[in-house]
Formats: sequence, C-alpha cells, structure tokens
Amino acid sequence: MDIQATMEKIRRGAAEIIGEEALLEKLKTGKPLQVKYGADPSAPDLHLGHTVVLRKLRQLQELGHTIQFLIGDFTAMIGDPTGRSVTRVPLTVEQIQANAKTYQEQVFTLLLPEKTEIVYNSTWCQAMNFAEVIKLAAHYTVARIMERDDFTQRFQEGRPIGLHEFLYPLIQGYDSVVLRSDIELCGTDQIFNCLVARALQQDYGQAPEVIIAMPLLEGLDGVQKMSKSLGNYIAITEKPKEMYGKIMSLPDSLMLKYYELLTDIEAKELHKMETGWKAGEVHPRELKSGLAHKIVLTYHGKKQAEGAAEEFDRVFKNNGLPEDIPEKIISSAANVKDGKIWIVHLLFESGLVSSKSEAQRMINQGAVQINQQKILDINTNVELANDMILQVGKRKFVKIKLNM
Repeated sequence: MDIQATMEKIRRGAAEIIGEEALLEKLKTGKPLQVKYGADPSAPDLHLGHTVVLRKLRQLQELGHTIQFLIGDFTAMIGDPTGRSVTRVPLTVEQIQANAKTYQEQVFTLLLPEKTEIVYNSTWCQAMNFAEVIKLAAHYTVARIMERDDFTQRFQEGRPIGLHEFLYPLIQGYDSVVLRSDIELCGTDQIFNCLVARALQQDYGQAPEVIIAMPLLEGLDGVQKMSKSLGNYIAITEKPKEMYGKIMSLPDSLMLKYYELLTDIEAKELHKMETGWKAGEVHPRELKSGLAHKIVLTYHGKKQAEGAAEEFDRVFKNNGLPEDIPEKIISSAANVKDGKIWIVHLLFESGLVSSKSEAQRMINQGAVQINQQKILDINTNVELANDMILQVGKRKFVKIKLNM
C-alpha cells in the first residue's frame, strides 16, 4: 500500500490528527512505529465505545506497526479528571487489578497478540521517588494545566480540585516519554492529556508523538457518550441476543456513525447506504438489522449472529417469545397472599426491575406484560401460576416457577 493510501486509511473515522506532517515523514521511513493507547481500568469490561479506538489500533497493526496497550493501573488510583465536575472516588488496588485482568483478556477480541505489548504504568510510576515527581512537575505550569476546560470550570464554580488531579495529565504524558511512543491514539476528550505528552517528550529530547483522536461514540440514549456509569452502553461481552436487541434500539440518527466506526464497511458502500436511506429506498430498520448482524458477528461469530437475528424477529416482529427465557422461583414468603401477589412486588422479586418505583413507572408506561397481556394498573394483584411469562420492556423476560 502506498503512503497516500495508508494515510487515507488512517484518516478514515478520525476526528483529528495532530502532527499529520510528522506522521507522513515517519511512515516514509518504512520502520514499524510504536503506537500507544492507554486505558485506566476504572470499570470491568470494555464496551463498544472503547472499540472505536481498538479498531483503529487493529488497522495500524495490519499496516505493520506495534501497539503499546498501556493499562493505567497507577493512574487509576488517581482517577482521570477528564469531564468530571467533582473528584473521582479512588479505586482500591484489588478493584484495579480485577478490572485490569478483564481488559487484558478482552482487548484481544480485536487486537493481534503478536503485535501488541501489554504494559502497566505502575512499573515505572511506583519506582519514582518524591524528588523525581517534583522534577516531573517542574516541566509544566499551573497556568497551562488550568487551560483545561473542566479544571477552569470547577475553579470558577468554587468546586474543589485536588492537587493529585493536576498530576494526572503529567503522569499520562510521562508514560509516552518512558515508552518513546511515536503515535498515541485517544478519544477527543483526551486530547489535552496527549498534548501534555507531546510537550514532555520534547522537554526530554524526544520527537513529539503524533495524536490520532477518534470521535466519542454516543450510547443507547443517542445523546451522551457511551458509559457504564450512565447505563447507555453495549459491552463487548454482552450475550449475542442482548447485544443484537440493544443495537436495534438505537436512534436512527446514530446508525451511519456506528457503521463507520464499528464495522469494516467501505466508504463507497456507506455513502450508497446513506443516499438510499435519505431517498426512502431503504428502510432504517433494514439498515439497523444489518448493523446488528455485523457487530454480533464480530464478537460472537456467524451462528450466534444468525440466531440473534432470528430470535429478534420472532419476539419483536412476529410477537413471539424468546426460546431461552430465564426462570425465577417465587415462594410463599415472597409477599404472596391467597395465591396472589401485588404486581409491583412481583416485578421486583423477579429481578426485572431494580426498585419498586421503577416497577410502577414501567407499568404506567405500558411496558409490563403477563403472558403477552399488558398490565396497566399498578394496583393489580396477580394470581400466580406456574410457567407464567413476565415481560418488562422489549427485551426482559422471566418465566415464573412456584415453590409453595
């Protein structure tokens, strides 16, 4: 592949490339480049939002470069202040280690092991003494740190900022110095931290890394970025049928972006798809089902993707029921009187809702069914029966088993 074609492949889907001319020169040397990506193990499991960057990393591996997948087990103890209005609650060492283990296992669903170096920044950060930390801090000023929007906003609003939070971008930047990274990939919300890395590399006599910033992926709500804390995520370990159903619930406005960032669809085909949709020649549901199939195929294989599609059509298109409905045992001690139970108690006991207030809200929204019959009255007392099917929303089912 010639240099221009390589650059076009790298540019595709990227929100911004800082140091593009330098990248072109690096590529002309023909030498494999060191490509860094850092992830703090702040929560278990990776979701599709993470894979936007992981897919670009895989592209770079296929172009012959090596990925430095940095697990920020040390920086996780500080907590990334990016986008935060308050200081993060520190994680315990045990939490960080458990999360890091899942990250290390899951990245290889996309990355090539033979072209991936897994590194932990605790390796060098824990070895630094206090004098070395002070020396590192001398490379940056408070004024430059305060250029960061979230710090400025918190300061103006009188919200506390811990001194350790100021150190976060410095430590993340120092990681690039230690690794001598040629390129760093990040989400657009991490550009500030990567710019610090470039400045530190120059101070330490290194060529500043090229920054390839990828767009943030909105979650299922279609508004905020995909996040486990917001509950709008699709985990890459999600069960095939659940993954398929969640993708089918996406707002239509996100479909093309998901296709571009999460699949290998060619640019010409994507344009053709967009044109057909806008002209009314292709129904958005057809496009969405194609997207769901591609994503489930990536993480679970052909058989599971086809099974998930068939299940979705049976349940949602043909008003059928899933084949493998989980069972829930209801006992006489579970608020049952004369063989009946208040619908709110039943929903909560079944595990389909997290609280009784959520149960009432779902009933009022018309989202609750028993044996495919809607329950609209929150005061309903349900006569329990073995194998009755309880449903909340479009994807949550439970088969009731009695133990009385």
